[in-house]
Amino acid sequence: MDTGNASWLLTSSALVLLMTPGLAFFYGGLVRKKNAAATIMHSLICIGIVGVIWVVWGYALAFGKDVGGIIGWSGFGLSGISPDIGADSDDFTKSQLFAVFQGMFAIITPALITGAFAERIKFSALVIFTILWVTLVYSPLAHWVWGGGWLSDRGGLDFAGGLVVHISSGVSALAAAWIVFGRRLRFQKEPMEPHNVPFVVLGAGLLWFGWFGFNAGSALAANGTAINAFVVTNTAAATAMVTWVGMSWVFSKKPSIIGAASGAVAGLVAITPAAGFVGVLPAIVIGIGAGIFCYLAIELLQKLRIDDALAVFGVHGVGGTWGAIATGLFVGVGYGALADGMSRGEQILEQIIGVLVTYVFSFVMTLIIFLAIKYTIGVKISDEAEEVGLDISEHGEPAYRDI
Repeated sequence: MDTGNASWLLTSSALVLLMTPGLAFFYGGLVRKKNAAATIMHSLICIGIVGVIWVVWGYALAFGKDVGGIIGWSGFGLSGISPDIGADSDDFTKSQLFAVFQGMFAIITPALITGAFAERIKFSALVIFTILWVTLVYSPLAHWVWGGGWLSDRGGLDFAGGLVVHISSGVSALAAAWIVFGRRLRFQKEPMEPHNVPFVVLGAGLLWFGWFGFNAGSALAANGTAINAFVVTNTAAATAMVTWVGMSWVFSKKPSIIGAASGAVAGLVAITPAAGFVGVLPAIVIGIGAGIFCYLAIELLQKLRIDDALAVFGVHGVGGTWGAIATGLFVGVGYGALADGMSRGEQILEQIIGVLVTYVFSFVMTLIIFLAIKYTIGVKISDEAEEVGLDISEHGEPAYRDI
């Protein structure tokens, strides 16, 4: 690997890390004032926990030597993984540069899930869940899709994390909100409006900025694929933003600022699996679909009274699903090509199989993890603590102090 490519991947790693503080601001602005600091902490602690897990065993399980197409099993503690970019040039995944880049993906994925149970989780439960989820869900799934496991052998396409990051986090969020945590106190009976719109916009902007490392960095080189991924990422995000604002303007009679930020994130999610495989015109179609489908999904969950507090499934689950299937629909249109030996129909089928596998695995495993925690230390704070807010009840530190 030459130094130009290495420089781009180091830069991309830093950009992807920035996304998690961006998510902290995005989520922190969306909750009520009494839960703002705690919600920011949920993203912040993922940087710490997963930052350690990944180098000790997460990378080894995801990208170590394949065992039966199911799991990796080498490189624990990054043993034998060289920092020399010239080493092991025949297998780039045996480098610390690749390991740190992939580690940033692992950090943000459980942080995304935290939006589903915002304002009502015990911090101790969150810590245990993060450790178990990254180990038992994220690392195996990353191996199946990117690490030489069985899904990658089938020919499914996931350029930068439609399955591994977004569907896995979105579906896990749905399982947690729907079955484990239930609704917040007085859900849909009193306003639970975002307390800080500027935080939401700032967070969305940082996510958008970092996403160029997320998608364009996944080319693993400073080349034409990276440039295409950069262009289509921005295009899909811009299109989805405009589409979402239009939807909110039509249905609520107001062009929503929160909707603009959410629409941009939905577009970023949807283009992620396709970024290295489609051109600009498909990116516009993907962005339009993201704006429509994610908006409608959130409205549906509200009607079903499922309290996915910060719309994790609606944006990441539905956006990732649309993006993964759209990858099969549009791969090779303007850029890229179908997987070797596949027809368009076969590629679409493989994309659907990948989506279904990710849904079932993530949903079931998340339920097992959370139910195990629920019946040991418990997952949800008391009603009294929820009334006070997580900032005080869990951390003793309010986000804002009256002067």
